[in-house]
Amino acid sequence: MPLRLVVASSEADEAAAARKAYNDKVNEKYNDHFSKDAHFLPSLMTTDTGEFIDPKTFPTAQYCGHCHQEAHSQWRQSAHSNSNRAPWYLRNVNLLTDQKGVEYTRHCEGCHDPVAMVAGNLTQGSTKRRPFDADGVTCAVCHAIQKVDTRGTGSYVLGTPAVLVDENGNGIARPVTDGEILAHLDRHSAAVMKPFYKSSEFCASCHKAALPKQLNDYKWQRAIFLYDEWQNSSFAKQSPLPFYVKDSVSTCETCHMPREAITLRDPGAKHGQLASHRWLGANTIIPKFYGFDEQAERIVKFLQASVFNVDLFAIEHANSTISAPLGLVSYTVAPGELLTADVVIQNKGIAHSHVPEQRDMYESWVDFTVKDASGKTLFESGFLKPGGDLDERAHSFTNRLISASGTLNADHEVWQTKIVAYNNTIQSGRSQLVRYSFHMPAASGPVTLTATVKYRRFNQHFIDFGMNLSGSKHYEEPIIDMVSASRVVEVGENKPVAPTPAENATWMRWNNYGIALLDAQQYAASVDAFAHVAKLRPDYADAYTNQAIVEIQWERYNDARPHLAQALQLSPGNSRALYYRALVERNGGELDAAVTDLIAVTKAFPRSRDAHRELGFSYYQQHKYAQARDEYEIVQDIDPDDLAAHYLLAILYRRLGLKDKAAEQSASFADQKDDPSANRFALDYLRTHSDVASESVVWHTHELDAPAHRIDGPLPTSFSATQN
Repeated sequence: MPLRLVVASSEADEAAAARKAYNDKVNEKYNDHFSKDAHFLPSLMTTDTGEFIDPKTFPTAQYCGHCHQEAHSQWRQSAHSNSNRAPWYLRNVNLLTDQKGVEYTRHCEGCHDPVAMVAGNLTQGSTKRRPFDADGVTCAVCHAIQKVDTRGTGSYVLGTPAVLVDENGNGIARPVTDGEILAHLDRHSAAVMKPFYKSSEFCASCHKAALPKQLNDYKWQRAIFLYDEWQNSSFAKQSPLPFYVKDSVSTCETCHMPREAITLRDPGAKHGQLASHRWLGANTIIPKFYGFDEQAERIVKFLQASVFNVDLFAIEHANSTISAPLGLVSYTVAPGELLTADVVIQNKGIAHSHVPEQRDMYESWVDFTVKDASGKTLFESGFLKPGGDLDERAHSFTNRLISASGTLNADHEVWQTKIVAYNNTIQSGRSQLVRYSFHMPAASGPVTLTATVKYRRFNQHFIDFGMNLSGSKHYEEPIIDMVSASRVVEVGENKPVAPTPAENATWMRWNNYGIALLDAQQYAASVDAFAHVAKLRPDYADAYTNQAIVEIQWERYNDARPHLAQALQLSPGNSRALYYRALVERNGGELDAAVTDLIAVTKAFPRSRDAHRELGFSYYQQHKYAQARDEYEIVQDIDPDDLAAHYLLAILYRRLGLKDKAAEQSASFADQKDDPSANRFALDYLRTHSDVASESVVWHTHELDAPAHRIDGPLPTSFSATQN
């Protein structure tokens, strides 16, 4: 046997023996509170053998950085690098430790501090501060991941880190010299890079999460589902259902790891460019706290790069007429008239929601002002109070997590959550309609309406809690104006004005208005808006499909048929129209036709969970249980937590004689379905918080004449005759 193979075998044996010895030592004192067979629950992470890994085998970021200087410099300023040392995170996770025990923090640390997890440090008696904590998600973590799935909550498999493989492709666990790496660059690449690292599924292992029963002693609850939102968005091009179509596929890495020119030495760069290790996103607080000025500047540019479009679309008059789209129509306003401004916010540049699901402590909102000709603010919704708290009546893209006591989990105590009282996050490619009413001043001068989408990382209460401040002390955060738009309203006649460069095309303005009305369940107005789109673009098939979608949601299935026929005449075989036609056909008992249409959709979009789900249900109604099973198993391959798949597979497996599988799916459904009794906790909260209760209603108006929004001075002295 060649000497090199004997040496390699000996090294592998020694590494295995050392790992076993370390594992046995940890097991002597480790608290396997949740399962003897799964050390890392409630996190879903594990290791390649299920054993612990000595943290000393993880190369430090500094070790990697002595060659990869650019990547290290970028990483140091990122949220990944600082995932387990930021004081606000430690305050929150220590709260969980104090309330339930350190073993429960494994739910968080599987993504925030993977080295501590695999080292077995998250157990009673371990030190709270460890040398490797400051590196958070370090180079060796991501580049030692062997496998992932899309369950999230740390659903990855971590192996012993290696920066080099031997001639058989096995990782070399011992420290290696620069000379060995330089002599075998291909083996270095094989050790630290795998094809799936460039996939959205790789990111999903942490950037998707749930709150399991092991954590909250209640039931499984959805938390953050960025992967699912991306996979259903136009960016992924895996579903025919988004309202808009992108030219090409964008993954997580496309947006968050674009190639950029290097300024420091880095052999990983190609043609002078490196995939960004800044992972630019919306974490504005880390660069401020640690003084990362370049990261801060880059994040601001990222957040202002056409993420949203704001459109002051319409004025609703006191006589119930609507003037729209503003800028393109003439209209008249009387002194003292009650007006309602319709503001349409379009999430056009994010492949997931804003803000992502249970990010209850994040804060993004609409600041709406009415100013007179001198620039004086007459009314404002979305102002900050002297202590930094946001106006309670502001329209914010957030949610409210409510505990069993009916109170707000203000310190992000997700383990106490019973229900989400409401969720105003805005999904990718969708629009929201925000309405503001006010009385036009009696004076003859114009007013300027301005709507600005603002963002800061945390609400004031949470950052003060995170920084351990109390009383009159408050931590000041950066506030980013992501996008803003204004319109001037005159007393008397208002004539059309030239559109601004940032303004959407007229058909798109109507389309976004229709989408917003649909989500607000204003069906008649939504159909009308999409009809305007069809008039402006009679060759646009989706204009007719969109009208059909409203009719279907309105449960007027037959009224949807002519719209779908028109769409398919313009675009034969259009998957989006076929999908919705199948829903209409199935509702009418035309199961064979529905199956035919859905099969066509799944062939064009093999990763469309919606198409496979509906095809599975159609087969189920035809009593074709084996075929229905196949479809729902595809759905679960895309989303292991799809509730409909759990429910139908429990039935299908039972009918196919697979009792064990049926029981497993039934248990998952029982755990993951909504708890109807939890609604009372949300109602209790909303009853005692009238200032935010209206935000739980999909169609409401922010009344700026209310004292909370009127800056100063009396109400107008003259009102329209139709004023109530």
